[in-house]
Amino acid sequence: MNKPIDRRLAVTAKQTGDQSFCSDPGRSFTMPARFYMDPEIYEMEKEAIFYNSWQYAGHISQLEDTGQYITTRIHEQNIFIIRDSSGNLKAFYNVCQHRGHELLTGQGKTNLIVCPYHAWTYDLDGSLQKARNSQNVTNFNKCDYTLKQVQVEEFCAMVFINLDLEAASLKEQTGGLEDEIRKYCPKVDTLTLAQRDTYTAACNWKVLADNFLECYHCDPAHRDFVNLVDMDSYRTTTHGIYSSQIALSPRSMDSSAFKFEKGDVDLGYTGWFVWPNFAISVYPGEPNLSVIQINPDGPENAVEYLDWFLPSSTPSRQHQDAMTYLKEVLQPEDVALCESVQRGLRSKGYNQGRFMVDRQLTELSEHAVHHFQKMVVESIGADLEN
Repeated sequence: MNKPIDRRLAVTAKQTGDQSFCSDPGRSFTMPARFYMDPEIYEMEKEAIFYNSWQYAGHISQLEDTGQYITTRIHEQNIFIIRDSSGNLKAFYNVCQHRGHELLTGQGKTNLIVCPYHAWTYDLDGSLQKARNSQNVTNFNKCDYTLKQVQVEEFCAMVFINLDLEAASLKEQTGGLEDEIRKYCPKVDTLTLAQRDTYTAACNWKVLADNFLECYHCDPAHRDFVNLVDMDSYRTTTHGIYSSQIALSPRSMDSSAFKFEKGDVDLGYTGWFVWPNFAISVYPGEPNLSVIQINPDGPENAVEYLDWFLPSSTPSRQHQDAMTYLKEVLQPEDVALCESVQRGLRSKGYNQGRFMVDRQLTELSEHAVHHFQKMVVESIGADLEN
């Protein structure tokens, strides 16, 4: 799957007149505006970033029984994940080995995988069971037409896939992330998928990622959030391919965002961003975990999926209030901010900004945005240092 990366865009800062994007976040300028608009960069990112990274596909509660399946896409690559008859999770390219028709849609449960086009039939382990008229075809061997696998991994009751069969596991790549999630959400394994909300955003996917990774904008743009969370204790830490955002205690259990009772863990908010496009959050109160997957949909458009995992598929009053706050207030606020940024990136009056990184790495510091942008720059082979 991993084709050589086109390095034609690996130009230097001096060639383009850009300010230096450098390894030191305290001295660095941001990525140039073209990185959020250029169709060539967008195409490079498919191979360099998305086709060899771990991508969220769903929740284990959707795949409990034999034959249960879900489908997902990574750009043009259509994938399905299924529970086979031995109880193992398997993931395959969602394409028949005969003429390329897609096999499954949406989610559901099946005993066999039957192509809607010519009825080629596969077992749950991907092996071809039946191909009509194949007994009359010279040298036809069903073993030659097994579905093509991709990597699949369960991580904190979530399901991830990776098109790169040689990639290290997500657990190995993220180090202490699992322990952190279990610390702040000790009941993560008992939660179930309760709701999905979908948002479209007229901006590049990286604008949405940048926005999640800093709270410099929280006070002016998210007044209900800062009424909920003690911002003085809010700190962001970068680690390898992820970063964490932790506020130790809530500011008020009777906040303007939503009201809640004290939960199993005394926290204000915890969030994690996992390279390249996945965010996890735990809010105060009753056990909960929510995730956002940022899906590119062209150079200047994106689709976000917001999934909630709760103790029951029927939300409590507190959970419903929190879900409503995110759906109707926090997410629309962020989408509006990011769409405005995308419009601004097209202005002749802007190319780059300066990262606001203070020495104490306070809640106002943008070092995690730099951490993310550095991985983007390195992945596509750009040289932006003077």
